[in-house]
Amino acid sequence: MQFLLTAVNARYIHSNPALYSLRAYAGEALKPYIALAEYTINNRMEEILGDLYKRKPDAIGFSCYIWNIGIVRELVRELPKVLPKADIWLGGPEVSFESEKLLGELPMVKGIMAGEGEETFRELLSFYACRSGEGISCRYQRMEDIPGLVLRQGKTAPRELLEMDRLPFPYEELKDLKNKIIYYEASRGCPFRCSYCLSACERKVRLRSTDMVKKELQFFLEKRVPQVKFTDRTFNCSPVHAMEIWQYIKEHDNGVTNFHFEIAADIMDEEELALLKSLRPGLVQLEIGVQSTNGRTLKEINRSTDIRKITSVTEALRQGKNIHIHLDLIAGLPFEGYESFARSFNEVYAMKPQQLQLGFLKVLKGTPIWEKADRYGIVYLDKPPYEVLYTKWISYGEVLKLKQVEEMVELYYNSNQFVSTLPVMEKMFSGPFAMYEKLADFYEEKGYFINAPARSYRYQLLLEFAMSLAPEMEALYRELLTFDYYLRENAKSRPTFSRELSVWREDIWHFYQKEEKEPSLLKAYGNYHARQTMKMTHMDVFFYPVWEEEKGGEWTPREKPGYVLFDYENRDPLTGQANAQVVMEEDR
Repeated sequence: MQFLLTAVNARYIHSNPALYSLRAYAGEALKPYIALAEYTINNRMEEILGDLYKRKPDAIGFSCYIWNIGIVRELVRELPKVLPKADIWLGGPEVSFESEKLLGELPMVKGIMAGEGEETFRELLSFYACRSGEGISCRYQRMEDIPGLVLRQGKTAPRELLEMDRLPFPYEELKDLKNKIIYYEASRGCPFRCSYCLSACERKVRLRSTDMVKKELQFFLEKRVPQVKFTDRTFNCSPVHAMEIWQYIKEHDNGVTNFHFEIAADIMDEEELALLKSLRPGLVQLEIGVQSTNGRTLKEINRSTDIRKITSVTEALRQGKNIHIHLDLIAGLPFEGYESFARSFNEVYAMKPQQLQLGFLKVLKGTPIWEKADRYGIVYLDKPPYEVLYTKWISYGEVLKLKQVEEMVELYYNSNQFVSTLPVMEKMFSGPFAMYEKLADFYEEKGYFINAPARSYRYQLLLEFAMSLAPEMEALYRELLTFDYYLRENAKSRPTFSRELSVWREDIWHFYQKEEKEPSLLKAYGNYHARQTMKMTHMDVFFYPVWEEEKGGEWTPREKPGYVLFDYENRDPLTGQANAQVVMEEDR
């Protein structure tokens, strides 16, 4: 007897922690009857169907989310044609609400495991194994008696929530998760009741004991896992719990593993800040959901957020220069129109995160905002991801415009490719939102939303955009883009927007010869000859002080150029940028 737990992930680097948790909780006696299969939404349905057929399971369970329910529905309709004897089960947040309606639409589905699934799956698997004569005892003699199920006969008894320490560690080994993000949960539930979030439906926060968390994190540290992403909705909802885990991570840092947490910045105190600022650069990433700075909107969606505190905490963390900060905004919320969202964008952008995610409201089944959608005039897609089309406060045309702004933010801000150019360009506009709005107009006029340019060509496009606004600043923008270009990569070919270096080749060569004989700035390259070091690093010439961190004031070219050395072996752990330093006249 085999029960195949199946996931269709959004991307290859993702994994599905639910599958591993279900298998671990089932226990050793039932483990031989469980198999796991993970695919991505980029796999063709026919490919997945063929692989499922070859596995010949007796029962298949699909983990259902907004990103995969479409392909899962397709698979469910086709599976009985090739595996007529296999029972099909669904579980996950996308099928835990309106379950009876879904069963009506998919008559080939045996049933749904609603809500938290570990105990339900174990008892259901025991039932199957017992019935197939595997010598396994089971608690229930009828499927209808197993709590937590939705069957065609109706719902069974509700399932009680588990204490977190009853959940075994889900990962026995990591060979199947190589090159993938590892997900881990130290808690379930959330103390907040944000009306757009499924956590608003669960009114209890359950914490895993710190002793267990430490032991399990040590497994990841010893395996030198690249990244562990905590799935906790608000990791620091218990400051004592969070501090103890952060302290353990600090004391046992292996220099490789990175930990990602979703936190509420406005409940953070000075002690937490001090600890976070003491961590190795790159050890921790923090995701902070701001969502909006409109007070009326925040009140309506049940977010008691202190924007000033978020700004203060974010600035303190940013000054530490050791933590990657990710801030979130949501477009389409109640009482947030286009102009209001632009103000929210500008205020959050001013916090200078490494990543700014401009998302769109998803009207998830079972959430309070789903229940009030008609009242708010929220019209959204019938199909997943149920994304907002328009509301009383924002039109469909404006949502489309924000989609274009989102893409510009993703390409030009979140890529961290234009850290020197964008701050200068921004000064030509009333604010950053206006800049990305105008850049989106430029893209649309040129047809680049349809014919997306290659990553390297985006520099040239940004130069063209700048020239359309301020042609007299062409020389400055060419240098800014050159500086940004070499911060990211040691390119073998010279970009078309950069000046020819032939006039300064001899000066640059003399610098590398001097470094070979008397290493000063390139001591890490002591085992290499000058020509080798010259290939491994890069030196460029600039007449504008583009290397200055604060891009402000008047830009006046200098008579003599500055020489900037880009060291690619010494990169910023937060941005991946090469270390860039100005080489003084006497050093050349």
